[in-house]
Amino acid sequence: MAERIPRVNQLIREELGKILHREIEFPDGVLVTITRVETSPNLIQTKVYISTMPEAKGEEVLAILRKSLYGLQQKLNKKIN
Repeated sequence: MAERIPRVNQLIREELGKILHREIEFPDGVLVTITRVETSPNLIQTKVYISTMPEAKGEEVLAILRKSLYGLQQKLNKKIN
C-alpha cells in the first residue's frame, strides 16, 4: 500500500505532462515543467507544482492554466481511471 501514492503521483505527472504538451498553447519561448505532484492519502486531492522559464512569464502561464483547469481535469480523469 505504501507504493500506491508514489505510483499515482508518477502517473498523474506523466499524463498531465502529455496533456499540457498537446492541448495548451503557451507563449513563445516559455518552458513549463511539472516539478512535483502530491496526492492526498485518500486520493481526493492532488497538488501539481510547476516551474516556468523564464520566471517572469510565471503569472501569464498560471492565468492560462487557470482558464483551462476544468478541461484539464476532465481529460486527466478520462486517462486515469
